[in-house]
Amino acid sequence: MKKIKISALYILLAALTLNSACKKEWLDAKPDKSLVVPEKVADYQALLDNINLMSDYLPTISMVGDGDYYVNDATYNSLGFIQEKSAYLWAPTPEFYGGQSSNDWRSAYLRILQTNVVLDGLLNLQGDATNAEAFNNVKGSALFFRSLDFYNLSQIYCKPYDVATASTDLGLPLRISSNVNISLARSSLQQTYDKPINDLLQALPLLPVTPLFPTRPSKPAAFGLLARVYLSQENYPKALLYADSCLQLKSALMDYNELSLTVSSPIARFNKEVVFHANLASYTSATPGMLEVDPGLYQSYSTNDLRRDIFFRILSGVLTMKASYGGSAFSAVFGGIATDEMYLIRAECYARAGNSGVAMSDLNTLLRNRYRTGTFTDLTAPNAEAALSLIVKERRKELCFRNLRWQDLRRLNKDFRFHITLQRTVNGQTYTLVPNSPRYVLPLDPIETTLGGLQQNPRD
Repeated sequence: MKKIKISALYILLAALTLNSACKKEWLDAKPDKSLVVPEKVADYQALLDNINLMSDYLPTISMVGDGDYYVNDATYNSLGFIQEKSAYLWAPTPEFYGGQSSNDWRSAYLRILQTNVVLDGLLNLQGDATNAEAFNNVKGSALFFRSLDFYNLSQIYCKPYDVATASTDLGLPLRISSNVNISLARSSLQQTYDKPINDLLQALPLLPVTPLFPTRPSKPAAFGLLARVYLSQENYPKALLYADSCLQLKSALMDYNELSLTVSSPIARFNKEVVFHANLASYTSATPGMLEVDPGLYQSYSTNDLRRDIFFRILSGVLTMKASYGGSAFSAVFGGIATDEMYLIRAECYARAGNSGVAMSDLNTLLRNRYRTGTFTDLTAPNAEAALSLIVKERRKELCFRNLRWQDLRRLNKDFRFHITLQRTVNGQTYTLVPNSPRYVLPLDPIETTLGGLQQNPRD
């Protein structure tokens, strides 16, 4: 992949990382434009190809609290990142950050700033027959990247979507200009969802079906992200439409029988299921060897389910995570979009529409590629409700440790059939997160509320 020459925003990211006590709102952070002046479409493509900024460190702190793993008291007590401890125990707002800034919030808005620099810069370039394809790819990619961050942030810092209250619920500050002198308040939750949806629809005709690199957006990736956004809105007809649109263009599944159960990283990076590759931010508690997989999750796999041996292993006496679609659970945990997720979205939406036969067909297509050869018998469901229950269970088993569990809990907890109470015991004290708790919304970065003037999330 072409290396970026010099990115002012990358320099800014390094500076901000080194100076976490900087008293400057992250939403207002801006690069010194004298450091780099993009002049051509290729320059803007280079900004987006900076994978260290654009495809790494996706917001992840919600995964710390989603209940798929635990840590022992010694590990918890050793955590130096206060907000990680807080997320693990769903702590109240006043003690959540302990004076630290939010890395997830900061890195996401730096990427958003990068995309705004690109989109604003493209306004000054005239496309012609020789660069129209490249121009379109850059514009569509910038819209995709910005949409991905707005969506991911909404799943952490905004209430779960409810069509009855979305117009008044607090959303995100939607920064869509590189002009940081524009003051922003929080939008409504409806606006926070509408923006990425509209941007993705605008991006679709601009993006290629097959990207040059898996870290670049594509039509299937935009379809896949739209399916994910609509799923979180519980707009199942639209989620079905876009999951199907993604699968019409890219539907390959790995046969896990072809993977080695003995190597440390059995799943290849950029494997054929990957629609869009990105990595989650790293947290110490989520490190293999530190985390202990939830026993209920592990026990939900049958002995002939290859996912049990591919996803997990015993390390130093601890049942921990082994594999990621990022190539190695130790170096990078996958946070992108893959075809297996699309099969599960489409199956769930078919079941919710009452079409249990097609729903089970999708589910069985996936599972045939996950079980030892000759051991899997197609699952059946007597009705759509039974099909839905099976699909929801398989969704957790297939998509664990991709930071999708928190989003699912927020959505599914509204349905009495699927709600779950999370519980953790640390240093002899038990902590509980009940379904639909306001603590399923994390507090905003204190820098943004104290200096940026943004309204804090009510969580108690």
